[in-house]
Amino acid sequence: MRTQVGIVGGGPAGLLLSHLLHRQGIDSVIVERRSRAYVEGRIRAGVLEQGTVDLLAETGLGARMAREGLVHGGIEIAIDGARHRIDLAALTGKSVTVYGQTEVTKDLIEARLAAGGTIVYEADEVSVHGFDSDTPSIRWRTADGPQELHCDFIAGCDGFHGVCRPSVPAGRIRTYERVYPFNWLGILSQTEPVSDELIYASHDRGFALASMRSHALSRYYIQCDLDVKLDDWPDERIWDELKTRLGPEAAATIETGPSIEKSVAPLRSVVAEPMRFGRMFLAGDAAHIVPPTGAKGLNLAVADVRVLAEAFAEHFRDGSSAGIDSYSERALKRVWKAQRFSWWFSAQLHRYDGAEPFARRLQLAELDYLTGSEAASHAFAENYVGLPFG
Repeated sequence: MRTQVGIVGGGPAGLLLSHLLHRQGIDSVIVERRSRAYVEGRIRAGVLEQGTVDLLAETGLGARMAREGLVHGGIEIAIDGARHRIDLAALTGKSVTVYGQTEVTKDLIEARLAAGGTIVYEADEVSVHGFDSDTPSIRWRTADGPQELHCDFIAGCDGFHGVCRPSVPAGRIRTYERVYPFNWLGILSQTEPVSDELIYASHDRGFALASMRSHALSRYYIQCDLDVKLDDWPDERIWDELKTRLGPEAAATIETGPSIEKSVAPLRSVVAEPMRFGRMFLAGDAAHIVPPTGAKGLNLAVADVRVLAEAFAEHFRDGSSAGIDSYSERALKRVWKAQRFSWWFSAQLHRYDGAEPFARRLQLAELDYLTGSEAASHAFAENYVGLPFG
């Protein structure tokens, strides 16, 4: 097989990159190790920055999002039960949209297949080769035997556990990492959300988040220990803990019900530098992971592939290498700002076991300043709705 850009990974980063390249007349092939059903069924975050929403709409992917997405002009922060609203729209003129990553993925797959795009699912033993030469390739195995894709460039959009980043020699890549001393326990329930907007809660018992996927589908999280066992957290216990951490106003109105999905998510911050290695480029979770507190993971992936698609278009259309040469630097500027925001927001909301009482008082002072100062609220809102693309 032969194409211009070989894309490893059929999640939203790889799919969107392929879609953007197609609009520029650039051929691509996506190689994905999982099945289509698995990719479409993965439960992930769903808060889209204004820039992400605009890009999807501008490139013909916004119709269902416009019908089903929930536009939020603000968020709430509950501090030991007392709720404070930050008006994102008034402070920045922008908003965020709740539209699940699962739905974004489905829209992208439909668009690629409708345009005749090639997506190889259930590719075993995927490997990348020759990215330091002029003849890079991607190899994999299917039921029909070994396969090979020759391409001009490789885009590593295969996530944190993919093959592209580990294929880089250790001496050429540096990884920065912070592992947080707690997990998130999440539940999905067919219940009406407790609020029209997200509620982030800081409580002496730990962090909580009230979110949603639709008007009838709620997503909740609570901070939990690293050694948490799901069997120790029946639904009733989770609902009781949510009522305590979200505060009396939410406890009085929250609709409870059986969970339809329950999971534990670790929190980490990871950045790999650089994001380009010869003719292979990393994008999305293959290059960086952020804690979900700031809702930046999917949005960073979108920002990466937007810049990368522009760089490839400059190369194939104009013969220019400027965009390719500057890709890593441009992408990493936004990545590190998102890491800073996600780390800072996480630090204010979570309970750190063993921390002295002084640290909790500093958290409360920081949150009081955030919710009471227009300047502080504006800086927060600017980061939350999304910084400009690099």
